[in-house]
Amino acid sequence: MERKSLLPYLLILPAFAYLLFFVGYPLLQALYLAFTQNGAFSLDTVRRTINDYYFWSAFKDTLAFAAVIIPIQLFLAIVFALLLNKAFKGKDLAIYALVIPLTISDVAGGLIWYSMLSPYGFVNKVLMNIGLISHPIYFFGYQFRSREFLAIVMAEVWRATSIVFIIILAGLQMISKEYIEAAEVFGASYWTRLRRIVFPMLKPSIQSALIIRTLFAMQIFGVVWILAGRDLPVLAGEGFYQLTVIKDYGVASIYALIIAGLSILFGAVYVKFLKAEYLEVMR
Repeated sequence: MERKSLLPYLLILPAFAYLLFFVGYPLLQALYLAFTQNGAFSLDTVRRTINDYYFWSAFKDTLAFAAVIIPIQLFLAIVFALLLNKAFKGKDLAIYALVIPLTISDVAGGLIWYSMLSPYGFVNKVLMNIGLISHPIYFFGYQFRSREFLAIVMAEVWRATSIVFIIILAGLQMISKEYIEAAEVFGASYWTRLRRIVFPMLKPSIQSALIIRTLFAMQIFGVVWILAGRDLPVLAGEGFYQLTVIKDYGVASIYALIIAGLSILFGAVYVKFLKAEYLEVMR
């Protein structure tokens, strides 16, 4: 009897040890570096971070990228998942094609889009050859920050939409066809079935996709660093800069804690407002 009562704790022990060592210890270390000075509690590091020239720009740009990229990716993922949730010839090939960018790292994705959007890259050559433009469009440089923002959005949408797509498609495939068939029998239109059956039952998958994608959005770094550098500062990029160039571990820890705090905050919002109705009824 005692062995059975201990079994659940033994099963979760490896996961708990992993979280304690790889999450708990770094978190405590970051808190120590951020809020101590010469071994005593201090807010000096917080003041230096807030007064940093790039801090508020990095904070706003990170949120701006998330606010633009995540809704676009969610919309495209839902559209692609609905289209590919039907049996047709070439379905597997289409899914593989959509998932391929997921295998590419953010740095490699940034380099691909930099070469495509450079003054004499693929995009400018095509536009000039078909006569739409007579001179190359410049996407990169401090004076072209709005275009850099657009380039980063395109690169991230291309590279990471497949993460959301896979989760949404898996959620669609878990919805029983009996519900859809019953709605068809009672004369429900396609849009009514989507609104009343598919989307409500898809909420847990949307919730999971948004949580995961938001975690990555708060940590956006590689693509931004390649395409814009510090023209468009982001929290993860500034944390990296403080850690590797300035060697200010306290300020770098503040940036890391802010990223973690924002991720937790948005995750809590998703959990609160995107719970499926049928799960609420079960409670």
